[in-house]
Amino acid sequence: MGVQAEKIFVNLPVKDLDASIQFFTKVGFAFNEQMTNENATCMVISDSIYVMLLVEDYFKTFTKKDIPDSETSAEAIVALSVNSKQEVDDVVNSALTAGAQPSNDAIDHGFMYGWSFKDLDGHLWEVFYMDESGFSQD
Repeated sequence: MGVQAEKIFVNLPVKDLDASIQFFTKVGFAFNEQMTNENATCMVISDSIYVMLLVEDYFKTFTKKDIPDSETSAEAIVALSVNSKQEVDDVVNSALTAGAQPSNDAIDHGFMYGWSFKDLDGHLWEVFYMDESGFSQD
């Protein structure tokens, strides 16, 4: 079996760290205060998934590449699996209420349901529920 990472830290550039913390707090996420300063914060998604929100100038110290314009480009979609269709709706509705923009309409394929939004910096977030019992065992 290949690489077996124990945790994932997704790094995202943000224009206004305080505004991003307020936004994601309203969506329902918590932050690790020990990993927070004026340049960055660690948003806790689960016991093994974290998103580092980095002020753009600080983010640039980790790469020689330009930060894409999120209005015209997408470098990634952060997809989060949750436990029910209702939780998908709850997360996305909380994000929209907190100031997110819609990305795509909700999709329902029976065994899989998802909906997406753009955060304050234009990063794409897909929240989905998947009933794995709906997969064929061929």
